[in-house]
Amino acid sequence: MTTTKTVGSGKYTYTMDENWAKIPEGWEMPAAAVFGDSKDRVYCFNRDADHPIVIFDREGNYVSSWGGGEIRFAHSILLDKDDNVWLVDRDHCQVMKFTNDGKLLMTIGTKGFRSDTGADNSVFSSNGYKEVVRGGDPFNLPAGIALNDAGEVFIADGYANARVHKFAPDGTHLLSWGGPGTGAGEFNLPHGVWIDRRGRVLVADRENDRVQVFTQNGEHITTWPTKLIGPALFCVDDEDIVYIPEHNGGFISIWNLDGERLAHWGEEIHRSCHGVWVDSHKDLYVVMPGEWRPRRVVKFTRQG
Repeated sequence: MTTTKTVGSGKYTYTMDENWAKIPEGWEMPAAAVFGDSKDRVYCFNRDADHPIVIFDREGNYVSSWGGGEIRFAHSILLDKDDNVWLVDRDHCQVMKFTNDGKLLMTIGTKGFRSDTGADNSVFSSNGYKEVVRGGDPFNLPAGIALNDAGEVFIADGYANARVHKFAPDGTHLLSWGGPGTGAGEFNLPHGVWIDRRGRVLVADRENDRVQVFTQNGEHITTWPTKLIGPALFCVDDEDIVYIPEHNGGFISIWNLDGERLAHWGEEIHRSCHGVWVDSHKDLYVVMPGEWRPRRVVKFTRQG
């Protein structure tokens, strides 16, 4: 079966390889998110209790794995400037910081604690955001994570909440903002978050089909003028190019920091695109489903 094809346009043209990851025989790798380290090694965060973190080189060769028994529901991953690995465990309502070989350094959030937002806390549901009537404390099924240059941590707390929380580098809660709704500064499943080079906080307001932009103290600056279809998570490269999987549309889209779309591709079978990372060669790694397999990490090698 052919698993490569050309997608994108102009400068942002890629060859897509669905079989990039060479998974050890007998393993499952139902991917949730992806990110990479300073050596361009690719860390796949998976909903597999035995192998939640699986590491590959750029060619998709297996390097190592860790984290068995640590994670209940993998959701998002970020590596910091020191190659420490930050994980968001949605259903344990925790954010954890590890070394890149799996030693736990810090945990934010109490395992199992869910704040009062009006959602039904007796169930774990991806539709809990529909029940939120008020913003709550950290956390209630958190989704995304970002770090600023000072090491402060920003968490999009969206599956049964409607807030963004800011923490000090030691995990001390500093402030929160947002609540349910469609107005400026309100959220309907804040899912992804990123700090751009201008120091602004980009928030993927997934079920409102938009990106909102804030100061780091939660003041609304702007909303991107072009509608997205369920933006999930972000990656922004060193040229200030923004890569966004559009979860509810099955698209991958590329933007600049002013909210202008530069490229766009996808199809219905890719609905549920979830995570993205770009390496130093400007190749993309995207968590997405296909016609014949569950969601996994697909590589897009840049041609333009």
